[in-house]
Amino acid sequence: MTASEYKRRRRALAKALGRGAVVILPAAREVVRNRDVHYPFRQDSDFAYLTGFPEPDAFAVLIPKRKDGEFVLFCRPSDPEREQWNGRRLGVEGAVAVCGADRAYPLSELDERMPELIEGCGRLYYPIGTDAGLDQQVMGWVNKVRSKVRLGAVAPNTFVAIESLLHEQRLRKSPAEQKVMRRAARISAQAHCRLMRLAAPGLGERDLETEFQHACAEQGARHLAYPSIVGGGINGCILHYVENDATLRDGDLVLIDAGCELEGYASDITRTFPVNGRFTRPQREVYELVLEAQCAAIAKSRPGVSWNAPHEAAVKALTKGLVRLGILSGKVGKLIEEEAYKPYYMHRTGHWLGMDVHDVGNYKSDGDWRRLEPGMVLTVEPGLYLPDTEAVPKPYRGIGIRIEDDVLITEDGNEILTADVPKDPDEIEALMVR
Repeated sequence: MTASEYKRRRRALAKALGRGAVVILPAAREVVRNRDVHYPFRQDSDFAYLTGFPEPDAFAVLIPKRKDGEFVLFCRPSDPEREQWNGRRLGVEGAVAVCGADRAYPLSELDERMPELIEGCGRLYYPIGTDAGLDQQVMGWVNKVRSKVRLGAVAPNTFVAIESLLHEQRLRKSPAEQKVMRRAARISAQAHCRLMRLAAPGLGERDLETEFQHACAEQGARHLAYPSIVGGGINGCILHYVENDATLRDGDLVLIDAGCELEGYASDITRTFPVNGRFTRPQREVYELVLEAQCAAIAKSRPGVSWNAPHEAAVKALTKGLVRLGILSGKVGKLIEEEAYKPYYMHRTGHWLGMDVHDVGNYKSDGDWRRLEPGMVLTVEPGLYLPDTEAVPKPYRGIGIRIEDDVLITEDGNEILTADVPKDPDEIEALMVR
């Protein structure tokens, strides 16, 4: 992302805030994994969205219409000795030159300067309730201003969760964001294709997991958006299976739910295919049913349509199919009303996608499902998970299938960002031909 893109985002938020407001956003902190080893650092998504600043232990302050600079950043100063050990820092100078801050100060000056910055602002926006230490810190700054009210100081008197505005802004992806998400989707799609070519009986689930990460890293996406799910056979019926330690067996399917993160943006793809490259007849019957449900849901993913419409379309197709396969019996409408499908399809058909794999944004507005708008990105991922029980006809027992794509809502319909990885069963078999 360019500095101008971050500036555009801050201006859009400032316009929504209006005069008399102040925003305080903390960066993510480094987290100890064990003893003196840290987890790999990943910036807080809200902080990254507004600033592009990549380092921990920082604070961003946004004050619309402030004459002395609207965007103020507090960060760790340059320190050659620490940088020799732990890597380079942008420092105060870099915060201005690289990240476009109007003013930047060392983090050590935070408590001294923050009361001055918030004085005179009636509304204070920050992530209320997400961190008890932050709540206490913010109130300490406010109370310093309150202690000077007899001298004419004006302290904030309205406190608002910043998510109420910022997450609505993040929900609609700009052209620059869409461009990055297309690249992330393309990288993940190519990695999934590689796994289809590689899969064979006797390989381990972990072999495919590591190959996926390697394939993404080769294309510039070093980090994954979430832990990969590689479930062979009945392991594919476990929604968030991450052990990935079983051996792939001849005649089984393998379900792979994996996506890379690129420049802070997630991709999220699931494909299910036969380990030996050929669907059995029962596997194909269930697979084609899930694919039919996904196509119905994608057809409903367009501007002006209710968020719930794709899910309803998928549920209807799946329920009809479960009756056709002999797994359910009765009238489709009644079965849907009774949620008879839920033992076999227990999750929603999708979620928002963006900087977080389960991205921010409300799904309802004033109690009703919200309407899809251009710029929104969602996943469409129906599935069927048929347990190895007597309730399921024997040929279908132990089959778990999910098909997931990333879908951008456009002005006149949608764009499937992950279309580069096949999902038609004949195309999958052609790609996997031995």
